[in-house]
This record gives sequence, C-alpha cells and structure tokens, in this order.
Amino acid sequence: MENQSIKLTESASTRILNVLKESNSSKFRVYVTGGGCSGFQYGFKFDDQEAFDDDILDFKEFSVLIDSMSYPYLYGSTLDYVEDLSGAKFVIQNPNAKTTCGCGESFTV
Repeated sequence: MENQSIKLTESASTRILNVLKESNSSKFRVYVTGGGCSGFQYGFKFDDQEAFDDDILDFKEFSVLIDSMSYPYLYGSTLDYVEDLSGAKFVIQNPNAKTTCGCGESFTV
C-alpha cells in the first residue's frame, strides 16, 4: 500500500489491520525517538489519540499517525512486518538513514 510519504508492504498492512480489529482501534503510530546504538530508534504503537501536529495518512481500512518531529526522518520509508528466526517485528526501510545498527532498529541521518 502506498501513500505519498510512507509505503506499507502487504505484510505490514495485514498485521496492522488484524491487530486493529482485535483492539477496536483504527490508528497505528510510527515515530522516531532519540536513543538506540545509532542515535535514533523507531517506535510503533496502536494509538487512537491524534495530536495537533500529527500527519494522518489514510489507508484503506486504517490510518497511520506520524508526529511532526518524526515525519522528516520517515519520509519516503517503507514499513514492513517480518517473521523470522529472531521473532516477529515491524521493520523500516529508510532511504534517509546513513547508517543503521545490526538489528535495524536504530539509525543515523
């Protein structure tokens, strides 16, 4: 699924939709915080609280929220959901990241 600022793989969309249906929620937040071994780290949560500075990206059956501080770091990224030997998790493929840590959960710009 594609939007002008962030793309979602089919796997990510399916996972978000399944959890949202179970939780009676309709929004999924993607954000960036300071920390991690590379300087910034990604965060994800199911959140119905829209903030005044949120960008609301509408997909078919749900919305993705991105706050104004995180938006420039995430612009052009792809959100995926993977299940492998290390577990199941959301993963960001970020063209803005200059380097990432080994686990892929933190990055520098």
